[in-house]
Amino acid sequence: MKKLLILGAGTAGTMAANKLSRELDPDEWKITIVDQNETHYYQPGFLFIPFGMYSKSDVIKPKRDFIPSNVEMIISPIELIEPEHNRVRISRDNRYLNYDFLIIATGTNIRPEQTPGLHEDEWHKSIHDFYTVDGAVALARFLRNWPGGRLVLNIVDNPIKCPVAPLEFIMLADWFFHEHKLRDRVELTLVTPLPGAFTKPVASKYLGDILEQKGIKVVPDFLIEHVDTDAKKIVAYDEQEVNYDLLVSIPLNMGSDVVARSGLGDDLNYVPVNKHTFLADAYPNIFALGDATNVPASKAGSVAHFAVEVFTENFVRYVDGLELLPTFDGHANCFIESGFGKGLLIDFNYDVEPLPGKYPLPGIGPFSLLQESEMNHWGKVMFRWMYWNLLLKGQPLPLPARMSMAGKWDGNGASN
Repeated sequence: MKKLLILGAGTAGTMAANKLSRELDPDEWKITIVDQNETHYYQPGFLFIPFGMYSKSDVIKPKRDFIPSNVEMIISPIELIEPEHNRVRISRDNRYLNYDFLIIATGTNIRPEQTPGLHEDEWHKSIHDFYTVDGAVALARFLRNWPGGRLVLNIVDNPIKCPVAPLEFIMLADWFFHEHKLRDRVELTLVTPLPGAFTKPVASKYLGDILEQKGIKVVPDFLIEHVDTDAKKIVAYDEQEVNYDLLVSIPLNMGSDVVARSGLGDDLNYVPVNKHTFLADAYPNIFALGDATNVPASKAGSVAHFAVEVFTENFVRYVDGLELLPTFDGHANCFIESGFGKGLLIDFNYDVEPLPGKYPLPGIGPFSLLQESEMNHWGKVMFRWMYWNLLLKGQPLPLPARMSMAGKWDGNGASN
């Protein structure tokens, strides 16, 4: 019997387990998934906790609820991947798990300790994050009694999980302080290493204009070197400084330490893979999915969904002795909550940047691309139900895995 081992029961790993358990013959394959945590987090929901829109209970469920019954689940830290021996050592009983094929889906996490001054003294005091559930809860508690001042949102470096989340946070903060009659006492600043509000030029202009309309300042090209907690300022490598009263940080994101310990990662512990097939560069029986890879796509749930959709069929071809097809195009689809009951939507891939238009039906939508609308807000709200009930369980969604140009307007304003 062949053995498929999946490391990580987050979004990508759970979807892969569900989809492959249906495609692979249970008389021929044994599928095992390993994760060190029992709890699954709906990470897009972390964004809403600081503003009292969600509570902690809204974003957590047991991981076992989403693992199919014909997949063995082991809760244990992962000590080492030994690709030369086709095995993985886990902490539980110091066991070795052998595999014929390995899928690494160990994700990415924040590393505030990598930035001097960020994590030492003021963490979850005057410096906060919302990329962890505990950080989001602590920030919610802090904002309940904050009298106002200079709120600085700083992105340490890219890539990060959900690249639009910092924009959503700063726009929701604008709404939140308006709601609490504090907006005239709060200065909002987005400090980013990017040359603008977003990574792609067209979207960066659209989003930058919205931030300007909301009175949110953007400080671009800022590469933070350290935090001076005594003077309450962040300092860049070029000695540029930004003062704060409340610093909300998106720290450096890095992949799992087990990837580094096993010699399978790059400088940020991401697994180098083919960006169209997810096959590891170094080994013909190892794949990586989701945030664990080095592919130049957004580290976001939608990307994991589209990736696993095309990967499943490709993997079945591969184990049957056929060549992998270059099927993944980097498709990302992200709702951007912009406050006041409105949101935006962007849809793009490796080759096509976010463009205005309608999605998913040309001319009809119902969602508008790169334009604020109430429907986009409700799309963001509805996604939580879809995540728990359809996406994680590997159920089909009525959205194409490959990006389509249908409904998008080109640079000259023409519709495709």
